[in-house]
Amino acid sequence: MSGAVSRLSNLTSQLSGSSPRERILQKNPDDIVVTCALRSAMTKGGKGGFKDTHAADILAGVFQGIIKKSGIDPKLVDDISVGNVLAPGGGATEFRAAALVAGFPVSTAVKATNRQCSSGLQACVDIASAIAAGVIDIGIGAGVESMSNNYGPDAVSEFSELLNGVKLAKDCKVPMGVLSEQMAKDRHIARKNQDAFAAKSYQKAEAAQKAGLFDEEIWPIEVDFEDPKSGEKKRITVSKDDGIRYGMNEEALSKIRPAFAKDGSIHAGNASQISDGAAAVLLMKRSTAEKLGQKIIGKFVTASVAGVEPLLMGIGPWASIPKLFEKTGLTKDDVDIFEINEAFASQCLWCANELGLDEKKINPKGGAIAFGHPLGCTGARQVSTLLTELKRTHQKIGLTSMCIGTGMGMAALWVSED
Repeated sequence: MSGAVSRLSNLTSQLSGSSPRERILQKNPDDIVVTCALRSAMTKGGKGGFKDTHAADILAGVFQGIIKKSGIDPKLVDDISVGNVLAPGGGATEFRAAALVAGFPVSTAVKATNRQCSSGLQACVDIASAIAAGVIDIGIGAGVESMSNNYGPDAVSEFSELLNGVKLAKDCKVPMGVLSEQMAKDRHIARKNQDAFAAKSYQKAEAAQKAGLFDEEIWPIEVDFEDPKSGEKKRITVSKDDGIRYGMNEEALSKIRPAFAKDGSIHAGNASQISDGAAAVLLMKRSTAEKLGQKIIGKFVTASVAGVEPLLMGIGPWASIPKLFEKTGLTKDDVDIFEINEAFASQCLWCANELGLDEKKINPKGGAIAFGHPLGCTGARQVSTLLTELKRTHQKIGLTSMCIGTGMGMAALWVSED
């Protein structure tokens, strides 16, 4: 009962502001805050720095980074939720082991969660919700994927006659590249526009990497690596995204052959890269953070999910972002930065245009086209990228969003704090 009273008091306090933006920027003891958010580098699937590293091992490295960077006593972390899409068994066994290897005690619980491309974000929201409900005091929302080890035709199981007998259900297993190609045709998204959008993603990511803008959010991890040319096995430290192609432009992208149809518009250069990586976000109430002396870098406000037709999977952000605005009273003009996952240039561009978003606010350091989309990781990765960039540019409100396989979208609102 006391928790409900506290939340009611918090809501009343928030409502005293003169505008939705001002209310969201207010600080209250029950706010769910972020005291550390970081990620590994994103590396090319089958080729990059993590190609010989299991998902749980990348995750263990990021967990160690969270402990060291935040200074949190591992014994205080009640629960960890890890987003993952491809690992057998959802990675539940390995992720518990990874937490123990990283230094969390047996008292810290661990679970795996799968909402496909939003799994990392869902993990963060699950932890935030558990804290708000009083189930736990401190938790970590994380995400990880080794597409080098787990991606392939076996990632989707065969459907039964029951599922195949209903068209909408059967549509859920159509490969995302195929349905995105059809969506691009149906919604008249020209290849030239897709390539222009993709070129900007590469160019922004190149500029950001050269300027060291990713360094603060990336935790270096030492792993075993076998040189694909010489066969030499060695230890390397992976500290930079290795999928960013320097010098990429629209002309170069226009020469790449379509991947899913002879007359198609989607290809390897304007779609998200298959990659490996992990990310984690440390969450607790503001009152807890202040008591522990944890430095608050941001806060979680709320999230939204939405369903769309399976064959229109890519429009997910178009459905979920307005729901978030409706819940918060904000408009697109109140948001300083949008981190929208670039599953395909076609779908990200369509959503941005339909929502009337300012392209300058979208993925200012590039996105998944430029440095990769490790499926279960991306939602948590976006949080570290967003909060780091908001802080650097002295801005406040950010939104993360993505489309989701089988026809869904998810979005979350975050606030940066000094």
